[in-house]
Amino acid sequence: MDKDIVDSGTVVSLEKVEQAARNLKGVINKTPLLQNHWLSQRYDAQVYLKREDLQVVRSYKIRGAYNKMCTLPRLEGGREIVCSSAGNHAQGVAYACQLLGLKGYIFMPSNTPAQKVNKVHLFGKDMVEVVLTGKTYDDTFNAAKAFSDERGSTFIPPFDDLAVVEGQATVGLEILKSANFSIDYLFMPIGGGGLASGVSSVFKQLSPHTKLIGVQPAGAPSMYNSLKAQKRIALDTIDSFVDGAAVKCPGELTFEICRELLDDIVLVPEGQVCEDILKMYNEEGVVLEPAGTLSVSVLKSYAEEIKGKNVVCVISGSNNDITRMEDIKERAMQHQGLKHYFMVTFNQNPGALRTFVNLVLHPDDDIIHFQYIKKNNKEKGPVFIGIEVKEPQNAEVIKRRMTEEGFAYEYLNGKSDFLNLFV
Repeated sequence: MDKDIVDSGTVVSLEKVEQAARNLKGVINKTPLLQNHWLSQRYDAQVYLKREDLQVVRSYKIRGAYNKMCTLPRLEGGREIVCSSAGNHAQGVAYACQLLGLKGYIFMPSNTPAQKVNKVHLFGKDMVEVVLTGKTYDDTFNAAKAFSDERGSTFIPPFDDLAVVEGQATVGLEILKSANFSIDYLFMPIGGGGLASGVSSVFKQLSPHTKLIGVQPAGAPSMYNSLKAQKRIALDTIDSFVDGAAVKCPGELTFEICRELLDDIVLVPEGQVCEDILKMYNEEGVVLEPAGTLSVSVLKSYAEEIKGKNVVCVISGSNNDITRMEDIKERAMQHQGLKHYFMVTFNQNPGALRTFVNLVLHPDDDIIHFQYIKKNNKEKGPVFIGIEVKEPQNAEVIKRRMTEEGFAYEYLNGKSDFLNLFV
């Protein structure tokens, strides 16, 4: 591998990354690389976590944002900054605006958790204004770009920019300087690809034997689909739950670098992410956001390959809103097969519910939702039922018994739009 990674006229050089590290001195925390004994034992490997959740803005995004902004030429009368972000890039830009004395307009999706919006105000203080618009990151990006172009402001991209990529690449430098061992596998979350592009560029030059694995949420597989097709593909719709990695289309620059350097890219179900958020909190006392958990969740897919190996997972952030925990628990239990939802047709006569409870359910099953509207002059009525089971296989027993006892039903797990009306 040459000293520079070159593709389509783009260069990510060690010299530029090292300069970015100097630019960031005194601005960021040099976050620790810590062995996690629980994960190491679970996967029979030496699993280390690069703890960017301990960064000053609780994610790595300050690295790229500040590196980009501190190198901008000053204009007479100052410079106005605009960015779009689901949260972490917004906080990085806001903090950089405060440090550099630049006025900033921060565009965020309208469904951004309140915790992230409040953090933007905290880090930006009186130097930034927040604009909430759009349902997805891409909608917000388009609105921010139009605003920036109209005003002649400087737009700070969240990932598709060389200076931003070089800033994120400093994560890779720190990992290699902290590790006194050979790294066999490196797992990195991917949204637009800025972190993966930067860190992979450093590793291919300084640790070329390391397997570089990108991770995306199954509901937003933009980079995954693009790499498989060998061309950039824009998704029509995405699941925005893993908001820090929910991007409809990867960047031009980041796609080319990831295509050249990644050894593999893996999709992780959102339910698995939720399960691991809860496990990391309960077992390790570590609070992670959904995107920050991707590199832990992917270990399940690589369980056999990493046995006995030295593994590093980049924990990209911890900006999670406590109000989301019920939703996280709900998604995790559905993924584990412990919660099941049905629309069941009951005969409207005495004893129908008693029959269902006594002959369909196991004594350990628990009805957690029950919504029944009795219809006048109708022989049958629909009932929405949520059931929590002790063992995943109990769901199939419930389905079989409903059929045997004459209860017509529709299974609703996986029909998120419908379930959102009830749960």
